[in-house]
Amino acid sequence: MSNSAVIAILGGTGNLGTGLARRWAQAGYRVIIGSRTQEKAEHAVAELKALMDERGVDAVAVEAMDNQSAAEAADIAALTVPFAHHRSTLESLRGALQGKILIDVTVPLVPPKVARVQLPEEGSAGQIAQEILGDDVKVVSAFQNVAAVHLQEGSELDCDVLVCGNNKEARATVINLVEAAGLRGFHAGSIANAAAVEAMTSLLIFINKQYQCHAGIKLTGVDE
Repeated sequence: MSNSAVIAILGGTGNLGTGLARRWAQAGYRVIIGSRTQEKAEHAVAELKALMDERGVDAVAVEAMDNQSAAEAADIAALTVPFAHHRSTLESLRGALQGKILIDVTVPLVPPKVARVQLPEEGSAGQIAQEILGDDVKVVSAFQNVAAVHLQEGSELDCDVLVCGNNKEARATVINLVEAAGLRGFHAGSIANAAAVEAMTSLLIFINKQYQCHAGIKLTGVDE
C-alpha cells in the first residue's frame, strides 16, 4: 500500500489514537486526528507535537479535524473511541465511511470491571461495526492488544497484532499499516474472530495489574 493514503483516526485524542498517529505520520502517511470538536482535536495534536519535541524527535505532519470532516477526508479510518461511544459514533459517520476501510480498535470494556471479559450480545465491537456500517465498508479489527503508552512514546514494541476482517485484501492493507507502526501483523480470520482478540484485552489488563507491566501478545512458531 502506498503511503500516500490519508488516514483519519476518529476519536483519536487519547494515548492510543495519538500513538497510532505518531507512528503512521513518521512512516510518511498523511494523518488526521479527529474528535467530536475541532478544538479538542487541535489540543491533541499540540500535545503530541510537544511530547515529540520533549524527546528530541522531529515533528510530524498531523492535522486536526472534527470526526465528520476527518472521515470524509480519509481513505482509511481508524476508530479509537471508548465502547460507550462506539455505536453512536459509527451511526453518525456511516455515510462518510462508505466505500472505505475502517480499522476498529474498540474493546467492549465495561467499567469498573475492565479486567473481566464482557463481550456484547453481537459477539464483538468489530461485528457491531460491520452490522452498523454495512457491506460497503470493510471493517477490520486490530490493535486491541498493544500498549498505547508505548505507541505514543515511540518505544520499541515486541508485540504482535491479530487482524480480523471479512475481506482478505482489506486485512492485508491493515497488516501493512501494522508493520508501518513497527509491529508484526497476522491474518486472524473473519470479523467473527474479533471476539477472541477483544476478549484478550481484559486478560492483559488483569496481567498488567497483577505484574505491574505492559504485556502484549506474541505468536510463536511463525517465521519472521
